[in-house]
Amino acid sequence: MALAKTDASGGAGLLPEVLAFSSSLSLDRQLLKEDLLGSMAHVTMLGRTGVIPKAEARAIRDGLVDLWRRDAAGTLALPDEEDVHMAVEVELNRTIGAPAALLHSARSRNDQVATDLRLHVRDALGQALSSLCGLIGELVERAKKDGHVLMPSYTHRQRAQPISLGYWLSSYGAAFLRDAQAFAFALDQADALALGSGAISGSSLGIDREVTRGLLGFSRLTLNGLDTVGERDFALDYLYATARFLVHASRLSTDLIDFTTPEFGFASLSGDISMGSSMMPQKKNPDVFELIRGKSGRAVGNLMGLLTTVKGLPGGYNRDLQEDRGPLLETRPLLSGVLSVLRLSLPHVTFHPDKCRAGLDEGFTQATDLAEALVKKGMPFRVAYKHVGALVRRCQELGLPLTKATAELARSIDPAIDADALSVLEPAGAVARKRSAGSTGPQAVEAQLAALTSQAGALATKAAAVPSLLVLFEQLSKAAI
Repeated sequence: MALAKTDASGGAGLLPEVLAFSSSLSLDRQLLKEDLLGSMAHVTMLGRTGVIPKAEARAIRDGLVDLWRRDAAGTLALPDEEDVHMAVEVELNRTIGAPAALLHSARSRNDQVATDLRLHVRDALGQALSSLCGLIGELVERAKKDGHVLMPSYTHRQRAQPISLGYWLSSYGAAFLRDAQAFAFALDQADALALGSGAISGSSLGIDREVTRGLLGFSRLTLNGLDTVGERDFALDYLYATARFLVHASRLSTDLIDFTTPEFGFASLSGDISMGSSMMPQKKNPDVFELIRGKSGRAVGNLMGLLTTVKGLPGGYNRDLQEDRGPLLETRPLLSGVLSVLRLSLPHVTFHPDKCRAGLDEGFTQATDLAEALVKKGMPFRVAYKHVGALVRRCQELGLPLTKATAELARSIDPAIDADALSVLEPAGAVARKRSAGSTGPQAVEAQLAALTSQAGALATKAAAVPSLLVLFEQLSKAAI
């Protein structure tokens, strides 16, 4: 039985060239598990509600279980059909015969593919959220271990103010926490059952969508069938969250690429993750972080690709939506690969406290601290800013770092810049005096790390509640009909 070549609607077979052009099987073969799970839940519901006889429902489900197990064993060869949905139906007919024709009752490929994609996105997001929360936890532990190291911060890629390494690590923890929250939002958006919407307007058969929802572990039903079959907002949320995470991973990678150059020297990479040159034997390249940075472009491209596909579509399902497969199915291995390699690589980055501290001693990063010390003496900030700026320029003319400015030199700029004011130029003290929430001060960083731990922990619990595809299979294969 061949369905894709329009036999399902009683028409003539498609031209081979048209079938090849329109087929999505090569891509959505990756959705086979999700498709089998959706069909198992659907036929269980059909049997329970009496839409089809229970005996036939059991036969169909047993046939679907057999397809899953053959696929797991690597022995399943699907027929060359238009898509994975039709291929499953044709193979099921070949193995169990006539009952297979009952499976598609009260179902369209429109709501079927929407269900497959939601299952896929939900499963991918659950795993990604769990891994990302693990990464945040690892950054927190690294900050607790090495957080005392002092280093310059940067704005406009120029040295700005003294910070601690713990504060720097916490900054990326905060960015990744927002990404985890975006994953959690996308997870909520995907967590709605589309099956039962039919082609566009539901079904006149006596189905019960709540039964299917419970079997597949979704938290709710989609609200409107016309909207359901044509929307891919949950997929866009997934792609956006992924692109944003990879952009943050790219920024972290760029910092590490810079920090490990001889020009910075703040950190070095172990030989386990750095690569050599084919021609220059002295090279130790940060390829892994360059690749992470490069792959962020693919994530952004996937988001833009799907946005462009859906932007001009009318309501309901349109075949253009078949183009969602490429961006969606590429995103999961891209996301999991970057997460995995980033978590694997970061422990192999060693920071060098002396080099980091030298970046503070050589410049003028404590200028703002000196200005604020003058403010504490009653001087308006803009006046203090002007006087400290004059002192910095004088030090530059003399070739002195700000920490080497003498009280005599400082008083020549303004008598208020005395020895007591100059004492704030010591970097450790400059960091320790920061008391505002979210600052680089030790107590503030400790609060940040506690918040990261607490919020990431809550999100990890949410991720753990997502049922895996294998768990769903075990439950569905034994569910009562």
